[in-house]
Amino acid sequence: MHFDRRQILKALSAGAAAGMLPQSAFAQQKKLRIGLVVKVLGINYFDVTRDGGQDAAKELGDVELIYAGPTVATVEQQIAVIDGLIAQKVDALVISANDANALVPTAKKAINRGITVLSFDSGIAPQGRVMHVNAPHDDLIGANDVRMISKTLGGKGEVAILSATSQATNQNLWIEKMKEEWKKPDYADLKLVGVVYGDDAADKSYREADGLMKAHPDLRGIISPTAVGIVAAAKAVTDAGKVGKIFVTGHGLPSEMKPNVLSGVTDTFQLWSPADLGYAAVMYAGLIARGAATGKQGSTAKIGRLGDMTVEADNNAYLKDLLVFDKSNIAKYATQF
Repeated sequence: MHFDRRQILKALSAGAAAGMLPQSAFAQQKKLRIGLVVKVLGINYFDVTRDGGQDAAKELGDVELIYAGPTVATVEQQIAVIDGLIAQKVDALVISANDANALVPTAKKAINRGITVLSFDSGIAPQGRVMHVNAPHDDLIGANDVRMISKTLGGKGEVAILSATSQATNQNLWIEKMKEEWKKPDYADLKLVGVVYGDDAADKSYREADGLMKAHPDLRGIISPTAVGIVAAAKAVTDAGKVGKIFVTGHGLPSEMKPNVLSGVTDTFQLWSPADLGYAAVMYAGLIARGAATGKQGSTAKIGRLGDMTVEADNNAYLKDLLVFDKSNIAKYATQF
């Protein structure tokens, strides 16, 4: 099928003026290689985002998705991975950042070489990317972490937070929003006693959770906003024989957390669809690289099965659905991701 270049440019101009760009003729003109760079390899959460990204690549058509990441969740290793993809001359990079600011020089290098750079999951600072594709709004996620543990504990008791790395953009934002929620009078008897970091490593997260229990004999809850940390914390509580005395909540995969919900160490926990997050990020990257979307604040694009998504402040787009899991629905979602 032949498309007149003048007609395409006219359609693009009209779409840009309306804040919405088409995804038809022009979007199919260019073969793409997109690098999907995660914080660390070997984590099921990111494997699920990869699967969603593959779905987007197929729907975009003529897209090769290269899944990559460091073997240890350090910014140094992640920079080396990104440099390798820049050397391969990929068309776009979609990155979950281990450090928002430290990745900016490398991201700018990619941009200067004509590579479209987006972040997803854990953001790169705005000056280092076109846009960021996020989970549901941070204030909703962070506040709900506190609400969940408060409901489980009846609003009373000592609680600690087990996070990923100390530089992780998304975890730090969620913790900030947790602390804002914690200031409300509703939580006057719910005490935050500490924040520790497991670096998204199962063994270190387990040791940190064990250390929290030893340092705080009256500890009643652990919030872990990381899929690695929540499983490790649940195991540490179980191994210590404190199921029913200390409860674990946060963010996790239903397939990994099902045993902990059924055992009672976790009452409720939350997440969004990691597949949808990877899907949206890769779809946006492909559309921007092909000129069918801008990623600019205020713009709207049709993101395949997710429908219209609008880019908000600081060039952030957000998933709509936050999912909460408990004994009533864990079996259903455990078969999905």
